[in-house]
Amino acid sequence: MNEKLLREITPLTQSDCFTMFYRVKSEFNFPLHYHEEFELNFIDNAKGIKRVIGDHIDEIDELELVLIGPNLQHGWFNHKSRSKEFTEVTIQFHRDLLDEKFLQRNQMSLIRTMFEKSLRGILFSKETITAIKPRLLNLTKKHGFDSVLELISILHDLSTSKNMKILSDLSFKNAETINYTSRRVEKIMHFLNSNFDKNITLAEAAQLASMSEVAFSRFFKARTGKTFIDTLNEIRLGNASRMLIDTTHGINEIAFRCGFNNISNFNRIFKKKKDCTPKEFRQEYNAEGVRSFI
Repeated sequence: MNEKLLREITPLTQSDCFTMFYRVKSEFNFPLHYHEEFELNFIDNAKGIKRVIGDHIDEIDELELVLIGPNLQHGWFNHKSRSKEFTEVTIQFHRDLLDEKFLQRNQMSLIRTMFEKSLRGILFSKETITAIKPRLLNLTKKHGFDSVLELISILHDLSTSKNMKILSDLSFKNAETINYTSRRVEKIMHFLNSNFDKNITLAEAAQLASMSEVAFSRFFKARTGKTFIDTLNEIRLGNASRMLIDTTHGINEIAFRCGFNNISNFNRIFKKKKDCTPKEFRQEYNAEGVRSFI
C-alpha cells in the first residue's frame, strides 16, 4: 500500500454492526483512500463519474453498486458528470460482522465467496442494482436488529446475483489474503505471486501440483474459472499497474520486471485487459482529481 495514500478512519465503532450514510450530493470531493471495513456503495444519477478501485478505472453509468473489500483503495471523481444532483448510499461494516467459522458453513458459501472476490472490488449488474435499490433506500429507515437482518439478507441476495464483475487485477491486492478452496490452487497461486517476474512454464506449475500438464490445465480452469496463462498474465499486469502508479520507472523496465520479455506483447496484453496503453493508464491515474490529494 502506498504510504502516501489516505487511510480513512471510518465512524464505525466496535459497538455497532454497520454504519450507513444517505447523501444527496452535487460533486465527489473525497480523495482516493482505503479503510479496514467492507463498503457497499450505491450511486444514482451520476453518469460520467470516474470510478477508481484498485488498478481499475472506468466511468460509471446511471446506476452504480459496488462492494469493496478491506484495504482496497477506491474513490469516485466528478470527471465528465453533468448531473446537478445525485444520490449516494454508503454502508460500511466490520470484516468480522459474520464470524469466520460461521462463514465456513455450507449455507454461507456464496457470501463467503463474494467477500473473497470483493478484495478486488465487485461491480453488480444493472438488473441486480434495480432490484436491490428500493431495499437499500428502505434500509435507511430500519433500526436495531431488523436493520442487521435486512443487511445480511441484501448481502445474500447480492451473492446469488448474476453477471457480477470483478474490477481490480489479481495481484494488485495481496493475493495471500484470499482463501482458495483448494490447497493445490493456493500453493500454485503462492508460487505465481512469488515468481511472476521469472519465466514460469505450465510444466513447472503442473509438476508443483503433482499432475500432468493436461490434467493440471483442466483442474486449474475448473477451480479458478481462468486458464493458467490468463491467471499468470493477470498477476503480472496487477504488479505492473502497481509499479506504474507507485514508481517513476520507465514502461519498458516495468514490463521486464514483471515477467514480460517482449514489450510489444506487454502493451498488447495490457491494452486488451485495461482498454488503454500503459502510458495512458499512468496518465489517467495521475490525473488531477485522483492523485492530487495524495
